Amino acid sequence: MTPQRHTAPGASAPRRVALLAALLLAGAAGGQAAGPPQPGGEAAPSRPRAIAFLVVDGVYNTELTAPLDVLQHIRFHSKDDWPETFLVSPDGRPVRTFEGMVITPDHSFASAPPFDVLVVPSTEHSMDRDLDNEALIGWVRERGKKARHVMSLCDGAFVLARAGLLDGLPATTFPADQERFARMFPQVKLVRDVSFVDAGHALTSVGGARSFEVALWLVERLWGRAAARGVARGLVMDWDAASIPHQAP
Repeated sequence: MTPQRHTAPGASAPRRVALLAALLLAGAAGGQAAGPPQPGGEAAPSRPRAIAFLVVDGVYNTELTAPLDVLQHIRFHSKDDWPETFLVSPDGRPVRTFEGMVITPDHSFASAPPFDVLVVPSTEHSMDRDLDNEALIGWVRERGKKARHVMSLCDGAFVLARAGLLDGLPATTFPADQERFARMFPQVKLVRDVSFVDAGHALTSVGGARSFEVALWLVERLWGRAAARGVARGLVMDWDAASIPHQAP
């Protein structure tokens, strides 16, 4: 598949469902807050209601805060069904970003509630030490498989790939690290010269300032174009998915 300039219609509006009730029901079923896409590419019956961001020491500010801003700000543009966003670290203790910010997460791996989307930002050690952390990779693999979507920013794609969540799928990562990615994960179909790749379950971005774009794309895909453009206006950004080089189904 070659890179396209592609725009998808927004998902249809679901019935209003209380977030707490959704989480309790999902927890009782042992799953996530919402199911994966249905067979045949049909939209899942409801929009994501919970989005988890993985944070570990050395996480890069931009790859965390850009998608967090976009996805958290859905609440200003979707009256009844905006998602909860929360941060998860391995042990629930504060983490220090690469740039020196200290962040207190909301949950540990053990206490994290069900979620529909898992976001994996890039970190200082996404290409080495983090990949050898069996607890981290195991948690990403287990919870990522259950999520409706997983999203990586920059070298977060290395973590998703090590967890097996990109096998056989097209994906991208930080341009300067693409050769390394291709050598380490030949089972993943590396896509170059794009801002992001939407492979259905997995969305991957080159990161940096482009981290806003993949998150806005997910908003447009699931909450509609008006919501995505509203979020972009609040961030003083222009948003037109058709003008951004990316690959999507």
